[in-house]
Amino acid sequence: MNRGKYNFTFLFFSVAVLLLFSCQKQKKNYYESIASNDIKLSSSPKPGSWRYNHDEHFQTFEDFQKLKRIKPGPGKNTIYLQPIGAFDELQKKEITLTKEYLKTYYQLETKILPTLPNKIFTENVKRISKEGNEQILAGYVLDSILIRRKPKDAVVLMGITEKDLFPKPEWNYVFGLASYEDGVGVTSMYRFAGGHLTHSNFNESLLRLVKISSHEIGHMFGISHCLNANCVMNGTNSLTETDYHFARACSLCQRKLNSSIRYNNKKRLLELKNFFENQHLNTELTLANQDLNLVQ
Repeated sequence: MNRGKYNFTFLFFSVAVLLLFSCQKQKKNYYESIASNDIKLSSSPKPGSWRYNHDEHFQTFEDFQKLKRIKPGPGKNTIYLQPIGAFDELQKKEITLTKEYLKTYYQLETKILPTLPNKIFTENVKRISKEGNEQILAGYVLDSILIRRKPKDAVVLMGITEKDLFPKPEWNYVFGLASYEDGVGVTSMYRFAGGHLTHSNFNESLLRLVKISSHEIGHMFGISHCLNANCVMNGTNSLTETDYHFARACSLCQRKLNSSIRYNNKKRLLELKNFFENQHLNTELTLANQDLNLVQ
């Protein structure tokens, strides 16, 4: 009798251990949890879209890990924004909010440097576009302005200009440009508000600016254009395409980012949610809430 009782007890204990092990094995990590909220890209990109015109390599997490890339470190862990131009109060507000967003998105100290005037642009790097507005050569901003002024404690330096940008003579314009090795980039506010920022188009312009600036800084940290899902790291050819892409980084791009910048994923997500809520960016707020529901 005692032996039979012992066997039954041992069998019960074994089943309990197996069930516990099974539950532990099935528990998802943060990235696996939010992956169910990733919206996969169409296998047939539309003509005129970035993916239609560019045959890019899918950067796996393993590919990313092998890269020699910029990482924050002791004494070099601050993101700086360098405004260049003549900004009105509404534009200054947009830059301040962008600073707050980038601090939250990257979980790194973010500071705004004193504004540089437009006269810093020499005449040979200016042109008049087909639409009649003045444009600045983006590469000049990187090479002749930003690299020379990058603070010693900066991990990256992002210029923000109210002037339109062009990357080379045959291109009409560009939203942003970055030098990944040097950790500098520039973004133009000009097209995000159709050349004139107002209270009525402020939120639309702000969302575009935080998308493009976080996208370019993401490149500086080694993340390639995303081919995994609808993501802030998707390539973009137009404002329509920019508007279609989320400010949210997909699960794969978040995993890459967190491997370089160690932060608390849930804290970051809660802070992003609060930013979107305060600025009434409802689509992005919905996405943040959906992610939070999966990791609570």
